[in-house]
Amino acid sequence: MADDREILREVWDGRIPVCFILAHEEVDTMEEPEPYFLLVPRQSYFPLVTDKVHKQFVKHIKEEQQQTGEMWLEFEGQPLKWHYPVGVLFDLHGSAKNLPWNLTVHYLNFPEDELLHCPSKEAVEAHYMGTVKEADALKHRGLVINGMQKKDHKQLWTGVLNDKFDQFWSVNRKLMESEGEEAFKHIPFRIHQPDSLPVQKLFKPKDDDGEPHTLEHLLKFALPDYEWPEELKFKRVVVQGIEPDLRTPVMWLSEHLSYPDNFLHICIIPHVDHED
Repeated sequence: MADDREILREVWDGRIPVCFILAHEEVDTMEEPEPYFLLVPRQSYFPLVTDKVHKQFVKHIKEEQQQTGEMWLEFEGQPLKWHYPVGVLFDLHGSAKNLPWNLTVHYLNFPEDELLHCPSKEAVEAHYMGTVKEADALKHRGLVINGMQKKDHKQLWTGVLNDKFDQFWSVNRKLMESEGEEAFKHIPFRIHQPDSLPVQKLFKPKDDDGEPHTLEHLLKFALPDYEWPEELKFKRVVVQGIEPDLRTPVMWLSEHLSYPDNFLHICIIPHVDHED
């Protein structure tokens, strides 16, 4: 079970300074609005934290767009998938060397081929709970999440929605428990790379001899075309904004560095020196 509370708290408290700027071509007032700055939780989702951004900018766009336009975010031409946690999006597209993270706010030309629509926070909740259930199916055959009451599901979601560590972890710890001395059946993970679909496969936390699998084992299994660890000359492996030692057991990473959706999101990105 995840019991290193200080680590869990440090992960939860991660924040990203973001500067939101309304797309210049969408401004319909005499003066362009000032950029809007927010310190955004890494563990959250953009639709949960951008109410104030919307209120700041919506009065500066065409009246018909105020009624029908759906706000979406873009970074250097790349639409940002709202159903990914904020920290995953930053690790994948942003850089700690360039802060605040400058994002462009749009209401026009919704990229239908790249983004899911997000009509409400209820849509975020539905996606989030679906992902948590998928993770528990991998870890516990779904027995834990299905054994909870509806109020537990709601408390889990409310903890994410309101950025409440204690409220969230009082329920989430049940999802992180192993069965007796047994580890999870499989590790819920997704590997993200720029311009690629996420990679997700069935992967056990231990080998057939009962030895713990490491992050390097997972990478070699999930991305067999890469040469690990030689690939680290060209690419960085980032989880929750840090680069873990490849010898770290994946069970420990899953317990401590998973996002609130209970997935271990691993971002593989080029070293700046090797970017095209």
